[in-house]
Amino acid sequence: MTARQRNWLLIFIALVLLILGRRLAPMPKLDSVYFETARPMVIAHQGGDGLRPGNTLVAFQNAVALGVDVLEMDVNQTRDGALVLIHDTTVDRTTNGRGAVADLTLAELKTLDAAYHWPHHGEERPYRGRGVRIPTLDEVITRFPRQRYNIELKPDAAGPAQALCATLERLNADRRVLVASFHAAAMEAFREACPAVPTSAHAGEMRWFYAQYRLGVWRLARPGAPALQVPQTSAGFDLTEAGFIDAAASRGLHLDFWTINDPADMRLLLERGAGGIITDRPDLLLQVVGRSR
Repeated sequence: MTARQRNWLLIFIALVLLILGRRLAPMPKLDSVYFETARPMVIAHQGGDGLRPGNTLVAFQNAVALGVDVLEMDVNQTRDGALVLIHDTTVDRTTNGRGAVADLTLAELKTLDAAYHWPHHGEERPYRGRGVRIPTLDEVITRFPRQRYNIELKPDAAGPAQALCATLERLNADRRVLVASFHAAAMEAFREACPAVPTSAHAGEMRWFYAQYRLGVWRLARPGAPALQVPQTSAGFDLTEAGFIDAAASRGLHLDFWTINDPADMRLLLERGAGGIITDRPDLLLQVVGRSR
């Protein structure tokens, strides 16, 4: 091999390593008990939005009473810096108010009815006018101090991610949490602030791992996170196929599917080896896994 050829080879290897980056590096050491629970994990989406108004204390209390393994929730940040639990970046769909969460203060959000439009079908609104409010993250963790949490960061910004890390550490909840976000910037900011807390892959990492799977080179790398959380299908691809689930397991990745509400789909995913299922109907999933109370 000539010197010129060696140089081109070294450039090629450098480019490959640049692309793979952290995915070939060892994972940071995690100080967590999040995954030390029953499998498959029964994860109540927004506390079980099919049973109670999602992301409210009413929903979380019901899910805990049912015996779920994990409470899933969505975090946004108010104008005055409070971390509140609400799925959307605006209050329009779920409350009797209007506007962006980031433009409202915590005091303003606390005047809104968080159950005003629930459920989002039919005519009846059984929890409207019954004092159901948007909770803060502090309120929920304080109410359920031993519970595991799957927290999705909604804002695409570093500030809320850093605030989430500080809150989890202050409440001594950081060892019982998995943090998720679709956004790379938010996810990287959280990982830098709280490197010992497990996270799930953001959207770009998930696409990269799936591309490697389709190309048959998934053994070479992994996302920069110990967990994947995916829908059943994405961009026309079936993520429930046994080969993909096996590929994730072989790389030591915990794999959750969202949002699964049909018992037949639950059974199929469990048969294929899903590590957890995120569902609006934790009551049905608990029946499927034989753990209903």
